[in-house]
Amino acid sequence: MKGYWIILGSDVTDPEAQRAYGKLWAPIAEKFGAKLKSLDSGAALKEAQTTRRVVVVEFASYERALACYADPAYEEAKQHALKASKRELLIVEGDFA
Repeated sequence: MKGYWIILGSDVTDPEAQRAYGKLWAPIAEKFGAKLKSLDSGAALKEAQTTRRVVVVEFASYERALACYADPAYEEAKQHALKASKRELLIVEGDFA
């Protein structure tokens, strides 16, 4: 079954850190076959207090999603993401459309 990261984020408060995250994320995503799924956060968020952005990242398997998160290269990238905005990240298994 596929694996997904579901990221609930606040507005980006540090655009430079967000850009750094994007640069570091690109090769990691390629390594793990991660695919960003388009989601209109404005339409999807029905009961949000601090969440302003929703990002879904699809992996071929739950194991790949876990391995990506545990990868040392992602640890470095994650530090930029956490500086860029407040967020919560869930890793789930399933077969979502």
